Amino acid sequence: MEFQKKILEYISECMITTGETISIAESVTSGMLQLAFSQMPNASMFYKGGMTAYSLPEKVRLLNVDKKEAENCDCVSENVAETMALNVARLFDTDWSIATTGYCTPVRHSTYSVFAHYAISYKGEIIVSKKLELHPKTQALNAQLYYAEFILGCFKSELNNLLILNN
Repeated sequence: MEFQKKILEYISECMITTGETISIAESVTSGMLQLAFSQMPNASMFYKGGMTAYSLPEKVRLLNVDKKEAENCDCVSENVAETMALNVARLFDTDWSIATTGYCTPVRHSTYSVFAHYAISYKGEIIVSKKLELHPKTQALNAQLYYAEFILGCFKSELNNLLILNN
């Protein structure tokens, strides 16, 4: 499992340049984003940590996801991803955060679809919240890798936009 080295280096450079920090809350990507951030040069300067909250009770207990809402949507919705992002940033006291939730295999709850919701927060505000959909025959590991790489690319774009605005 190898992430694009240029993206990892770019994110690392931007985070160090801005002096900002990030934390991660994962479900569907099950630690892949945390792995990617740990592989970045000088990660300890900006990556404070993360968590994989895979089941409903952990999302409720650790990330303050609303239990009734989580039960109604099987923990997979735009709002759940946003709540996870905002609360992991609070827990780790970071400027940025990324959260994921979704399905890497087609199941009844997903109406036999493969999709994920992800959210990126910056300074207590959601700045990106989107849904990624994949072909239902996508292999689980490939889906998780795709989600992680796509989200890293989106995060890179957000960092780039911020740097452009500040210059």
